[in-house]
Amino acid sequence: MQNGEVMSPQDSKISREEAMEDHKAPCQNQGCSEPTAPPLPPPSPPPAGPPEYPRPRLIFHTQLAHGSPTGRIHGFTNVKELYAKIAEVFNISPSEILFCTLNSHKVDMQKLLGGQIGLEDFIFAHVRGETKEVEVTKTEDALGLTITDNGAGYAFIKRIKEDSTIDRLKAVCVGDHIEAINDQSIVGCRHYEVAKMLKEQPRGLPFTLRLVEPKKAFDMIGMRTKAPKSNEGKLVNGRETLRLRSKGAATVQEVNEFEEQATRKVDDLLESYMGIRDLELATTIVEAGKDKKNPDDFAEALDSVLGDFAFPDVFLFDVWGAIGDVKNGRT
Repeated sequence: MQNGEVMSPQDSKISREEAMEDHKAPCQNQGCSEPTAPPLPPPSPPPAGPPEYPRPRLIFHTQLAHGSPTGRIHGFTNVKELYAKIAEVFNISPSEILFCTLNSHKVDMQKLLGGQIGLEDFIFAHVRGETKEVEVTKTEDALGLTITDNGAGYAFIKRIKEDSTIDRLKAVCVGDHIEAINDQSIVGCRHYEVAKMLKEQPRGLPFTLRLVEPKKAFDMIGMRTKAPKSNEGKLVNGRETLRLRSKGAATVQEVNEFEEQATRKVDDLLESYMGIRDLELATTIVEAGKDKKNPDDFAEALDSVLGDFAFPDVFLFDVWGAIGDVKNGRT
């Protein structure tokens, strides 16, 4: 710029471009190469299969069986966490909950919550009511009780055999939690341990049961229910269920007719051999045996997941036969 001239913007642009060309020229004349950007990485291959979408959060409705507003719970993977969620909603201690039923507020063992919940099921929580002590004298080898537990340390009465020793004691009802035997607390014991203790009580000598009955609404007072064997554990709602596991995360599964029938048969055998009912245990046994080719493989698989039970051989053979009957349509 000379003699006070002012460059126009266009002149300035041209001058900059020319200056850049002048700057490049010496390097090109000397054999220099222009710097280049590093090559781009190859594009990632598209993911195989359809895209995965997160399953919506499962929300269940719940009430206290003796009466309460409706609460909503979610985010549990086992029974203990389920009780904790219910307790949080109703501002009670989880230890107050004896057991839960599905779609009925009554002490109905056909509707007892086991290891599965239908996605449309309504959960009723039965909480501690009155405590009572009953003196029992064993007049025969079996008392006529079937024991189960709630998965959180409480064993309770699931069935009373008609005309049995316990059936003649009208103060004892289905749904009563067995809190102590002869003042020895059994809270925290599994149902099979409680059944064994009761079986070992000597004949002719009285012993005391401390029982806790579930809190009842007015229309339930005086109920003494006996669950029919044929419908025990039947899933009542939904093609999909939430499978609760004592170890590991809960999973949503399709209802499988074979597993449902086999589980009921195994649950019947648990009652016959051990005096207990436990749908979660029966389901685990069926899962261990459904793909096995022979009884030895089945027994080995069962020991790997349920070694603490030490099932007798005759029980294992009967269970193997029951699973085979269902597989072959002999129901």
